[in-house]
Amino acid sequence: MNPAGGSSSPGPNGLTIETRGLTKRFGQQVAVDGVDLAVPPGSVFGFLGPNGSGKTTTIRMLLGLAAASAGRVSMLGMEMPGKLQDVLPRVGALVEGPAFYPFLSGAANLHRLDAASRHTVPATRKARVDRALERVGLAHAAGKKVHAYSLGMKQRLGIANALLSHRDLLVLDEPTNGLDPQGTREVRNLVRSLAHDGATVFVSSHLLAEVEQMCTHAAVMSAGRLVAQGPLSELRRAGSARIRLLTPDTAPARASLAGLGLAAEAGGSQADGEVLLASLSSPGGSPDGRPPEDIVAHLVAAGVRVRGFAVERESLEDRFVALTGEGFDVAQ
Repeated sequence: MNPAGGSSSPGPNGLTIETRGLTKRFGQQVAVDGVDLAVPPGSVFGFLGPNGSGKTTTIRMLLGLAAASAGRVSMLGMEMPGKLQDVLPRVGALVEGPAFYPFLSGAANLHRLDAASRHTVPATRKARVDRALERVGLAHAAGKKVHAYSLGMKQRLGIANALLSHRDLLVLDEPTNGLDPQGTREVRNLVRSLAHDGATVFVSSHLLAEVEQMCTHAAVMSAGRLVAQGPLSELRRAGSARIRLLTPDTAPARASLAGLGLAAEAGGSQADGEVLLASLSSPGGSPDGRPPEDIVAHLVAAGVRVRGFAVERESLEDRFVALTGEGFDVAQ
């Protein structure tokens, strides 16, 4: 079986990762506050939030690297940390950046790391190391000393370490952090391929553009709290929308829109008319469920000359900023 893929073994609620009320306190400071995560099997799940929002602390609790102050964690259908010894051999992780012996080769580093695990089989070690290096595109650099690796190569070597044995779940903390565009693209494509092979991939990031390009689901953290989660398509639809109307007939347009329960405001002037903006209470259309084309028909029936009409939806970036009150990095 491919070391990166297979069944993600969901729990009784159909989830690969599930937390309830997960909390971490450091003295009087609450770093993670009652987080309820729901990560479906086979997903690329983006764990998104500004730096310092509690993402890494949450990941450390998931992996048993830090004790929770309150709440519960289930991974691969088993309660943590009670079943830690059964769960961790099925989980590959890259947390807070890879650390390697700089004057050993990439292959030698993986051999040493694999030998340190009591769950691995020495007889198959070389084949597994070779396969993992091939999987992350480092077979050509297997004999090269790690100090000569680029940052992107080191990140991929860290993922190769996570793939040395069969993994149902991969947890990657900021896997594209500090990479150039080429390295970012390589890691993004690798993450997609891992999910394609059947693994669930949990990716922490503060880079909104990366989450949009590689994830199927996402959760948003802000100041230690989980403020939204779900399929990426639903998170996009959850934002507000407005209509943008260009017309020379401002007064009748305002009256017509008011008849639909839409309050129009000035959006500026153009050579062929005035722009009016009106918020929609539902992203799909007007307050009573009427689709946008019916709004246009209503305007035309009222004698309004429509020279431009568009529904402008809140971007994912706008949505997340509205949820957190903070900005996200949207590019490297």
